[in-house]
Amino acid sequence: MNTVSRVTATRSDPWAHGNGFDGLLLGTVAVILAFGSLMVASAGVANAGSSGPMALFGPTLRHLVHVAVGVAAMLLVSRVPVAWWEAMGKPLLLLGLGLLVVLFLPGIGLTYNGSTRWLDIAGFGFQPAEPAKLFMVVYAAGYLTRKHEVLGDFTHGVLTIGLVLAVVGLLLLLQPDFGSFVVIALTVGALLFLSGVRFWHFLLCALVGAGAMVFLIWSKAYRADRVTSFLDPWQDPADTSYQLVQGLIALGRGEWFGVGIGASVQKLYFLPHAETDFLLAVIGEELGFVGVCFAIVLYGILLWRSFAISRTAERIGKLHAARLAQGLSLLLVLQAMIHIGVNLGSLPTKGLTLPLMSHGGSSLITSCIAVGMLLAIERSIQPGPGRTP
Repeated sequence: MNTVSRVTATRSDPWAHGNGFDGLLLGTVAVILAFGSLMVASAGVANAGSSGPMALFGPTLRHLVHVAVGVAAMLLVSRVPVAWWEAMGKPLLLLGLGLLVVLFLPGIGLTYNGSTRWLDIAGFGFQPAEPAKLFMVVYAAGYLTRKHEVLGDFTHGVLTIGLVLAVVGLLLLLQPDFGSFVVIALTVGALLFLSGVRFWHFLLCALVGAGAMVFLIWSKAYRADRVTSFLDPWQDPADTSYQLVQGLIALGRGEWFGVGIGASVQKLYFLPHAETDFLLAVIGEELGFVGVCFAIVLYGILLWRSFAISRTAERIGKLHAARLAQGLSLLLVLQAMIHIGVNLGSLPTKGLTLPLMSHGGSSLITSCIAVGMLLAIERSIQPGPGRTP
């Protein structure tokens, strides 16, 4: 496309800047990181450890270190040409699969609460599922771009990518990590739909996927218990519904404006994993309905700006950049939606972090890398000298 067309396509978006970044997107991510750090500092008090000053500040300092590493990775990745990600889709997918396989080698994977999801790297816990999800999106965006002309064919349109997703899903389920599998399955499914596969092919895959989800849920007693406890959380509030009930109590205490930052009672004595899986419940208790809406609006802006970048990229003929922007934003926002739905009692309980907010280095750093890739895409569609494709 000629320079005039590129300039016109970019200037039609008032938030696009000639200096190579989307001001509103970057500002929103900065607010999410800062807001998350504040809430993790509050929610992590109960799990701080023993006595001494580090008992209070240890978890907060760890989270701030993760934020610093994540921001550094974000800025570094934002300088990587988008074409590199397209070329590296298959190798990165193989790397992600390799990391998931390594978990099951004797003496390597760490098991906690019956799940083998972590690797110990120099004393730091690392969750391979997080980069594996990101690499699956990178691969899917590249594949759907290469096969754009033949997506109407069932084999090229959905079957091939479905088989790859099945392999990734199997390795996730063996951990077991059902939540990560749901996130990546929904993300890839939405990406297929946006890429223009035949509707009845998409519908068939959606029905098969839904059937598989139902089978997986009822094949394990603990998953079935989560569904039944979700349908009637007050039937067994001291056991299967304990975490959900305590989260709902936290939200109820918050009412409209909350009890104040640091004043949550649920995080101290009752709500497990308050700084990770149930961070939104703490936000609801301390900042009320307004705080919950604020968090939702932040993720809404993130999705809006990412899709604006995607539309601009598609308009100027950069199909891979468009697909990658869609996939990255969906990966982040769909996980956020599931976390929010679980905390609000709208979805069965599942252990998923709130991207860019919750405590947890693997999730936070990987989410920052995804944002860095979005910024790289934004740079690639800006007019002017020195822009990398």
